[in-house]
Amino acid sequence: QVQLVESGGGSVQAGGSLRLSCAASGYTGSRYCWGWFRQAPGKERDRVATIDLFGRTSYADSVKGRFTISRDNARATLYLQMNSLKPEDTAMYYCSADPLAPVYCSGADCYCSPRQDSYWGQGTQVTVSS
Repeated sequence: QVQLVESGGGSVQAGGSLRLSCAASGYTGSRYCWGWFRQAPGKERDRVATIDLFGRTSYADSVKGRFTISRDNARATLYLQMNSLKPEDTAMYYCSADPLAPVYCSGADCYCSPRQDSYWGQGTQVTVSS
């Protein structure tokens, strides 16, 4: 059973930075799609950034140029470096992993799409004040 544990959330002022971590355990193999998603109160869960089994990264337009997703295979940890944070980035952030997630490509932009059976962490709250 894959377990994902997020950390690194907190409260920051606009313009600040945070780095989220997602420690993974219980999985085998390396052919997984990994991703960060977020959900604000009253809204649906949205994709923030994903990294597919080939190492291709994809970002939501709203975070391009500000957020960076990366993975340390040796530490089995997924990261999300968030810079130039804005109040609209306030949300609960979730880590996801899935060996069977479909990958969709639009030109060179390829992103993983979670399934109902994807693995999820418990989330970490990010609050950005103006």
